Amino acid sequence: MVVWRSLVTAGLATIALGIGLSSTTAEVPAIAERQKNERKDFTDAEISDGFIKTAFGAEYDLAGHVDRIRKYQKPVRIFVKGVTSPDRRKQLADVVSDIDRRIPNIDIAMANKLEAANVVVTFVNDRDLDSSLRKFYGAEHARAIRKALNPQCLSGFRKNGKYEIEHSEVILTVDNGDFIFLDCAYEELLQSLGPINDTRSIPWTMFNDDVSMGFFDVYDQYLLNILYDPHIKAGMSADEVRPILPKILPDIRSTVAKLNNLPNIESVPSK
Repeated sequence: MVVWRSLVTAGLATIALGIGLSSTTAEVPAIAERQKNERKDFTDAEISDGFIKTAFGAEYDLAGHVDRIRKYQKPVRIFVKGVTSPDRRKQLADVVSDIDRRIPNIDIAMANKLEAANVVVTFVNDRDLDSSLRKFYGAEHARAIRKALNPQCLSGFRKNGKYEIEHSEVILTVDNGDFIFLDCAYEELLQSLGPINDTRSIPWTMFNDDVSMGFFDVYDQYLLNILYDPHIKAGMSADEVRPILPKILPDIRSTVAKLNNLPNIESVPSK
């Protein structure tokens, strides 16, 4: 894909990967079991730590390490191309609707035309993933990505000089089963919105290569609602963000509690 390769050439691309609750996810037994056992009570320190670790840096950054907040400052519109798969398109639309509902401060929806989209999702068959990586990133970067990450799905974005995300690309395989598709769809779409750094030090987030969720879990709702809180601006450093977190966490907790029918607890003491 010429446009994405040009992002890499320009040194502006940051990418993430994963094996990656709507009615779609509830129908998958592996996801239903994870939702049943999901942890939902977190301390302020656990939430803040996870946000700092996922919102700054990147698991695989073609432009070099960046320690700044990256986020969309405009409506997000998603277009699907590639392998024709009506069922997967419906599942993806359900995922997008779920994300829109659970992050009140973001405007995210499907687009009917490529020209109207700033997030492009490409559906591929698993056997074509390697050739798609070469097409998107070029042979050299594709080999490096495969060696370092061995992905089953991938996402990346281009940011401007203000660290505002301008365009994202997501690659999803459609023939690896419902669980992997939904896990990938949630993780890669959410990472394409900004929190692109995977970390194995946080056991409750889908942005951990050792964790597979398949749905938009409570912990990650905290992280994305912090990122898209109006007080958190693109381009902020970690030192600028840290003193803001205690001020906005009560509202974030209230929002997540209402969205998930949880008790509204303003603050949970550190354990």
